Amino acid sequence: MIMNIKSKVLWTTRTAVFIALLVILQMATASLGNTIVTGSIVNMMLIVSLMTCGLSSGLSVAVVSPIMAKIIGIGPFWSLIPFIIAGNIALISVWHFIGNRKMERKHTAAIVALICAAIAKFLVLYIGIVRIAIPILLGLPEQQAVVISYMFSMPQLITALIGGIIAFILLPTLKKAIGGR
Repeated sequence: MIMNIKSKVLWTTRTAVFIALLVILQMATASLGNTIVTGSIVNMMLIVSLMTCGLSSGLSVAVVSPIMAKIIGIGPFWSLIPFIIAGNIALISVWHFIGNRKMERKHTAAIVALICAAIAKFLVLYIGIVRIAIPILLGLPEQQAVVISYMFSMPQLITALIGGIIAFILLPTLKKAIGGR
């Protein structure tokens, strides 16, 4: 019973720390005006939360962080938040189910997870936002629609790949430091 309470407190604390760190890093990098930097950091933090604290923590960070970003004024339209959450969930889920596999070569699972998870997030965001939300739900002026469509197309694939590579590099050290999975 005590161990169960302790593990729940530890899970809650670690998940809250990842959400707070992610929001702080988004605020810090948003001022740079470079979505590649911000997006790469977001994806890195999502993957690190998954791989150090588990699937439920990774999914919690994936869902809460876009909402928190919007609340503090650095997210897109509220109507796009569900699509961003779905993209984050795709990234986390695919990475979890592929990245935790034991494969013959040491890093094969992580490399396959990186590529598949990045593509999954890209596809969810591209189809959801560029093909559905912008033309059907938002009714934006053409120039604004073009800018937002670009933001949720290839840059999403690039930032997911960069974030995954950074996470891949940092994970061994972070796992040792915090005693993660």
